[in-house]
Amino acid sequence: MFTVDHYIGSINANLETQSDLLVRNLKNIFSYNFSSDIDLLDFSAFIEPTRFELSITMFSMDKEGNEVFDEGNDPTFFGGSEETLPAVEYHQMNDSQLDDFFEFYEQNEETLVPYEQKVFTEWFRQCWEKAGGTSLKLPSYFIFHEDYKSYDLKNNKWVDDEEKWS
Repeated sequence: MFTVDHYIGSINANLETQSDLLVRNLKNIFSYNFSSDIDLLDFSAFIEPTRFELSITMFSMDKEGNEVFDEGNDPTFFGGSEETLPAVEYHQMNDSQLDDFFEFYEQNEETLVPYEQKVFTEWFRQCWEKAGGTSLKLPSYFIFHEDYKSYDLKNNKWVDDEEKWS
């Protein structure tokens, strides 16, 4: 009933419908006058697998891994976090199929998780580039919330988080 290809194809199709929104929000973020205290931008993906939802928040960070906040000293500079993508559905499923799907998912998790991460990362990278991210001066990363590695959007490669902060 369920296949890896069908599930991944569904994710691709659902994400594609959100591309214009993400590109628009990224363009808005790229227009900010970032505080000089910011060393990098972390675009963190939050996945809610039981509801098939994805949201992305941009965090402005220093090299110590701390979020940089606008302390109100100079309103012309940005510091803090920004919702980049509100919670959107990345897969649709009838409630009557959920139990069967989650059984399929559990049996195929080792295959599915890397595919999911690749699809989410590639989609975000494409939107980031379309929005003009390559011209952004700050190093920028895409990360799955509470993961130990980040995707370096400037160099198109995965890096260990310790490398990102060094």
